[in-house]
Amino acid sequence: MAGFAFAILAWQLIAAGPMAGSALPTATATFAELFSLLPTPEFWADVGSTVLVALGGFAAALVTGVVIGIAVATSPLTMHATRAILEFLKPIPPIVLLPLVVLVLGPTTDMGLFLVFYGCALPIIMQTASGVFDVDPVTIATARSFSMGRFEVLWRIVLPSAMSYIGTAVRITVPASLIIAVVAGLLGGGPGLGNSLLRAQLSGSQTQLFAYVIALGVLGLLFQAVSEETERRVLHWHPSFRKEAV
Repeated sequence: MAGFAFAILAWQLIAAGPMAGSALPTATATFAELFSLLPTPEFWADVGSTVLVALGGFAAALVTGVVIGIAVATSPLTMHATRAILEFLKPIPPIVLLPLVVLVLGPTTDMGLFLVFYGCALPIIMQTASGVFDVDPVTIATARSFSMGRFEVLWRIVLPSAMSYIGTAVRITVPASLIIAVVAGLLGGGPGLGNSLLRAQLSGSQTQLFAYVIALGVLGLLFQAVSEETERRVLHWHPSFRKEAV
C-alpha cells in the first residue's frame, strides 16, 4: 500500500508542478472523475461487457485447450494431425488477427469472445500437453497393472498429474483474457471498457481517459487475485502448495 500511496503522490506533484497544463491530469482530478463514473449504469454496463468477453472466451478456451492438449499428448494420430496447425498459429498474436475477425464478425461481442478464445486456447493446449507428457510412465504402468481402463487412468492418474501445468496456464491466461478483451474494444470497436477508452480519447477528455485506465488496473488486479486464489484452492493438495502452507 505504501508503494501505491507514493506513486499517487508523485503523480499528483508531477502533474501539478512540472507538467501543469499538459495532457497529464492530476491524481485528484482523475480519481474525482472515476468516482463520478462509478454510480452511472453505463460504466457498469461496460465493465460487465468486458468481464463477459474476457471470462466467456477464457472458459471456452480452457475446456477446449484441456481436451485438445490431452488428445495431443495421448494420441500420436492427433499429435501429428495438429502439430503443423499449432506451430503455425503459435507465433501469431490475437491483435494480428483482429482486422480479419472484425471484417468477418464486425465490432461485436462475438468478435471479442473469439479473440480471447484464440489468445488463451493455445497456451492452455501447450501447457496441458506438456503436463501429460511429464506424467511418470511407471505410474501409468502400475495403474494398468491394477486393471484400470484407459479413461480411468486418464481421469485418476494423468489429469491430476497435469493439473499443476494447467494451473500455470490458467494463472497466465486469465489476466491475458482481460487485456485481449480491452484491445478488442479499443482497436476493434467491440463493446466494453476498451471502447470507452477510445471514446474518451477521441473526445479529448484526458481526465476520463485516465479514470478508465485506473478502473482497468483495479479490474486487472482482481482478475489476477482471483486466478491465484482459485489455483491455490484447486491445487491445495499439490506438493508446491503444501510447501507454501508449511
